[in-house]
Amino acid sequence: MAHVVTQSCCNDASCVSVCPVDCIHPTPNEPGYGRAEMLYIDPVGCIDCGACIDACPVDAIVPDYDLTPETARYEEINATYYANRDQPVPAAEPAVAATVQVSERPQFRVAIVGSGPSGCYAAETLLSRSGLAVEVSVFEKLAAPFGLIRFGVAPDHQGTKAIASLFQKTASRKNVDFYLNVEVGTHLTHDELLAHHDAVIYAVGAPADCALGIPGEDLPGSHSATEFVAWYNGHPDHAHRTFDLSGERAVVIGNGNVALDVARVLVAGASELRKTDIATHALEALSESRIKEVFVVGRRGPAQAAYTNPELLALGFLPGVNVAAESDEIAREATSFAGHSGSIEAMKARIVAEFAANPPTPGERRITLRYLLSPVEVRGNGRVEGIRLVRNELIPDLERGSRAVPTSVVEDIDCGLVLRSVGYRGVPVAGIPVSGARSTMQNDGGRVLDPNSGSPMPGVYTVGWIKRGPSGVIGTNKACAAETVDKLVDDFHAGRLTAPAAGRQELLRLVADRRPERIDYDGWKVIDAHERRLGRESGRPRVKLVDTASIIEIGSRAVTSG
Repeated sequence: MAHVVTQSCCNDASCVSVCPVDCIHPTPNEPGYGRAEMLYIDPVGCIDCGACIDACPVDAIVPDYDLTPETARYEEINATYYANRDQPVPAAEPAVAATVQVSERPQFRVAIVGSGPSGCYAAETLLSRSGLAVEVSVFEKLAAPFGLIRFGVAPDHQGTKAIASLFQKTASRKNVDFYLNVEVGTHLTHDELLAHHDAVIYAVGAPADCALGIPGEDLPGSHSATEFVAWYNGHPDHAHRTFDLSGERAVVIGNGNVALDVARVLVAGASELRKTDIATHALEALSESRIKEVFVVGRRGPAQAAYTNPELLALGFLPGVNVAAESDEIAREATSFAGHSGSIEAMKARIVAEFAANPPTPGERRITLRYLLSPVEVRGNGRVEGIRLVRNELIPDLERGSRAVPTSVVEDIDCGLVLRSVGYRGVPVAGIPVSGARSTMQNDGGRVLDPNSGSPMPGVYTVGWIKRGPSGVIGTNKACAAETVDKLVDDFHAGRLTAPAAGRQELLRLVADRRPERIDYDGWKVIDAHERRLGRESGRPRVKLVDTASIIEIGSRAVTSG
């Protein structure tokens, strides 16, 4: 018997360190870890000890005899990885670190701007370092914590959201202060953070979307997937948006996991969505939706798609939903990967080919996967009425294996809604600039660099997507945070950090004066309990509060009762 990693794998790698026989890969020390869509257990090496099951924060690991029809394919996926895995070159022995002076200061203070996975992993890594007395202040501009766990992960992925339990333990530590509903750059300056802390870690993600840059993109009915996801997940800044769901067809441009999330939500049906924590306003609107078909359009083929095999497989188990594909659009990929049938990329092409071969069930809603197409114009007179696509062909590319080149063939698709899901980019925060193609904070292993001199900015660090760009999954942030924290701790011991002029109590007083509406973690626990109680009353995981004033009012009960 062997254990199997399934869909909800977060790549946290907590399982790797507890495996006694080193049969879970890729590990954070292996080159492919940052690009891996999930972790895999070697079916030959596994000794069925169960240590990984206990360590997994999202219950993604099961014994092979507990696989269900929905998860049975993961036995093949795990085995496929090892059938074609290149054995990693053994890591070189780490260089002997130069002796550094250990700081004589008894403790140090770190501010973390952003409460999503990267910020929470950074906090836990700091707090877990033996011999260090650390105080952490976490700042979040929204009135609810945990970033993409609450506002990005699809509502039907409750298993993935379970990782929040790890972050709740971090937030509950006595030497951690949460400052929710406090925006750095508005209520506090960067310099004020450094006046109260030895260092500041920016963990603000990549909140801005990328545009298509085509005519008609700004027509009513054309939106970014970022806006749509924030709307159905109850983000306060997007809760009052409206989306026209009166047409029968929508088109999603992009081939990543978010594109599939959006497509699933559009066709899921009210009965399925009522089992989730989708925002109430979105549930009501989607219950009245007339959308019957969603096209998901990618510029290259299925083997090159950015979505993962787990997300692709999950489409096939949506109740009342057909998944279709055009046979001619996948034929080239199926042929080109025939000699590498065991690769993870080839598996994507095989799964899509299976979708294409399935006969449609009349009357069901449909997701249609389209490939080798790029948008050139959003059509409509005053609002979206359709989209024009150009046919691509793949040509060899030394860097990426292949690239899409447009032909002269175009196709028009009628639709009433267009959602673009073509990437994310960072934005400047509190005067810290971003640059480059991915709009990240220029950094060296997490040390933020001055854009003029190229030298590290004293006491300024970064983690997550604003550090490395929008790549990886939730657990990828753990290793990313560890790299940054290593640099920060080295700088502290080497005396490169300036001791703060003020401390914890002074900061509390400053924030109370600047932002009386601040919510601490005790306040959030009251809000969380309130949402869960509403959820129990309606048979849902929780009912999210989406109005900031209401969230503040509920959170204030922690103060009045305490």
